[in-house]
Amino acid sequence: MATAIMAVQALFSKLGTSMTSDHSSIVSMNIFVALLCTCIIIGHLLEESRWTNESITALIIGLCTGVVILLTTGGKSSHILVFSEDLFFIYLLPPIIFNAGFQVKKKQFFRNFMTIMLFGAAGTFISFGIISLGAMHFFQKMNIGSLEIGDYLALGAIFSATDSVCTLQVLNQDETPLLYSLVFGEGVVNDATSIVLFNAIQSFDLSHINFSSGLQLIGNFIYLFIASTVLGVLAGLLSAYIIKKLYFGRHSTDREVALMILMAYFSYMLSELFYLSAILTVFFCGIVMSHYTWHNVTESSRKTTKHAFATLSFMAEIFIFLYVGMDALDIEKWRFVSQSPGKSVGVSSILLGLVLLGRAAFVFPLSFLSNLTKKYQFEKIELKQQVTIWWAGLMRGAVSMALAYNQFTRSGHTKLPGNAIMITSTITVVLFSTVVFGLMTKPLVRLLVPSSKHLTSMLSLPSPPSTPKPITDPLLSNGHDSEANLGSQNVFRPNSLRMLLGIPIHSIHHYWRKLDNAIMRPVFGGRGFVPLVPGSRVEQSVHQWH
Repeated sequence: MATAIMAVQALFSKLGTSMTSDHSSIVSMNIFVALLCTCIIIGHLLEESRWTNESITALIIGLCTGVVILLTTGGKSSHILVFSEDLFFIYLLPPIIFNAGFQVKKKQFFRNFMTIMLFGAAGTFISFGIISLGAMHFFQKMNIGSLEIGDYLALGAIFSATDSVCTLQVLNQDETPLLYSLVFGEGVVNDATSIVLFNAIQSFDLSHINFSSGLQLIGNFIYLFIASTVLGVLAGLLSAYIIKKLYFGRHSTDREVALMILMAYFSYMLSELFYLSAILTVFFCGIVMSHYTWHNVTESSRKTTKHAFATLSFMAEIFIFLYVGMDALDIEKWRFVSQSPGKSVGVSSILLGLVLLGRAAFVFPLSFLSNLTKKYQFEKIELKQQVTIWWAGLMRGAVSMALAYNQFTRSGHTKLPGNAIMITSTITVVLFSTVVFGLMTKPLVRLLVPSSKHLTSMLSLPSPPSTPKPITDPLLSNGHDSEANLGSQNVFRPNSLRMLLGIPIHSIHHYWRKLDNAIMRPVFGGRGFVPLVPGSRVEQSVHQWH
């Protein structure tokens, strides 16, 4: 009898603890949702501000909230949610990257694809090498702690990852299409390259580094890039084919909207399942779905999906920056560096300097190489635009934070002074770069690129948003049309490098157009596909037109 009573008491005790824990979680979620609403409201009020944007607003609100929580808990905690890499990589990052691919202007992106790949892939390797070697050179003299060669290489990958989330809010693809396509495209490829490098560093045997292991790393990157891209394209084509053949809109638009959202997320998770680059997969899935799937659904579903993807991406961005702001004041990490604050400041300054140097080391030289392949002056990246690209890519954000937590903590906690210094230094660099560089990017763009509207009119023609009309891209043509339109300008004879890079691009684009019109669109739908529903307005309008 006594045993039974004790068991009942233990059960009620566990239930009480569980209820208390559940109530605490509910309180935390209420506070966090209220903070998200506050960020949106304040961001709306600051919409016309020349200096700030919603990501910086969320970061500052997160910092202020962290201070309040620190004071109310007696310095024990600064956040209401525990940082989780799974939360970031599995739930928050996919909608941001997918919406970027879904909304991106494909003409601009593929027109500058070679330059984007130069910046995003080759540039990331250059930045990775400079940051890793620089960190190894300086930190070994500072006696930070027991850092191994894998930690230095991981630092190179961590701080080579630019924050495409910040950049997307700073630049506008309608006002500065060339800059937006370059910075954003580089950001996507850069994040994917940095994560691939980071994973490769963790999986490689770094005790025996030689030439063959370097080739293996490069080969692994090429395989991951191609395989991830192909998987994203196949997922997008599969969704287009299913919706075109079954046409869910005849019964319910909710089903086709739900299928588009789930297929996009399925491509990301499938890439994670096969240990590929999920960022690249979901990005190219978004591009393919915007080219085919989006045109196969009803008009109401088009509006719904466009706003649904944008809303999910917007909320995820605000969530990330709000949490980064709160987690920056985590007392546990700062306790280890409180005894030597000068050393922590020195490490942060060195890392920030290496970020500046590493980015400059590839932006300006690779821009020069890219300009050699351009035929006309307005196609080239001017010095002011290069400075803007260099500056806009200096920001570091949630990707760097997540990778740093993965390398230097265990379940979000660290007990080693060296690892604690790396975490706090990462937080310092993220906060400084996001706030300072982010605040100055808007006025810098207006100062350096005053003729953005004129550039837009030169590089793109007006077209309806739902059925964009194809235009002859200067980089994808043989130049005859452009020369006719630019008769009053000086036309330069292409050199051997321009011819070498221009002819294959033109050939690929020419044959892609033929393939798209002859095979892809008849099978997968796309622009021009009009699903007919008996008795619908679409069918009636088609009959009237005939």
